[in-house]
Amino acid sequence: MNKISRTWSLMSECWQILKQDKRILLFPLISGICCLLLLASFAIPLYATGAWHPPGRHSTPAQQVAYYAVLFVFYVCNYFIITFFNAAIIGWTALRLGGGRPTLALGLRMAAARLHLIIGWALVSATVGLIIRIIEDRSDKIGSFVAGLIGMAWTIISFFVVPVLVLENKGPIKALQESTSLLKRTWGEQLTSRFSFGLIFFLLTLPAVAVVALAFMAGGVTVGIIAIVPAVIYVIVLSLVQSALQAIFQTVLYMYAQSGQIPSGFDPDTLKGAWS
Repeated sequence: MNKISRTWSLMSECWQILKQDKRILLFPLISGICCLLLLASFAIPLYATGAWHPPGRHSTPAQQVAYYAVLFVFYVCNYFIITFFNAAIIGWTALRLGGGRPTLALGLRMAAARLHLIIGWALVSATVGLIIRIIEDRSDKIGSFVAGLIGMAWTIISFFVVPVLVLENKGPIKALQESTSLLKRTWGEQLTSRFSFGLIFFLLTLPAVAVVALAFMAGGVTVGIIAIVPAVIYVIVLSLVQSALQAIFQTVLYMYAQSGQIPSGFDPDTLKGAWS
């Protein structure tokens, strides 16, 4: 409950920034569309050829190499898309917090100016993601447990990487080192997240699920199908807002960790207690 309360406060404070220009939601929208198109461009051919199954124990080395090579390319492209548009939001937010009046075009130009850094980070992220995937594929229970630990640690130490790429113009490895250093210097060696945007998003989607379920129960299949349309629209809008708020919060927390100054409109205790 404490995590839910803290996250809700953080989201409310970030919402005040988002309200100043709601067109910023176009960034996660375009990012989501591009990711779906990318997924379709990989999934449809793989499904049609039957090559979408992970290689088993009896697969040849060539089959394993081909499968994981395709997966790596997909990861690189996917991470690039997500990072690029997150970089645009982070650049926009930093300018807004600095007293400027940024535009969407300016946010995109800031991201485009770091294109080579974003590509480098996509390669690093894809490599880590592929290693985690291979560990999961090699062992069911133990592999998933180990991969979960690695994924959690990676999420924490890379939390500030994109803000460092955009605002400090550092390369992927130096950005990762800087991200780890900021976290350790500000919150200590042992870190535990005290916020969860994903948890709030999950709770906010429950009413849509409940409405659809009640529609099927009370009105049958026809009414249930009709109810799905507004529910899907609600979830999509909610996910766009959540994605934008999370990128804004990432920028705010980075600026606090970097300078020790609390951006205007944010509660000092909330930011200081974001990690423990």
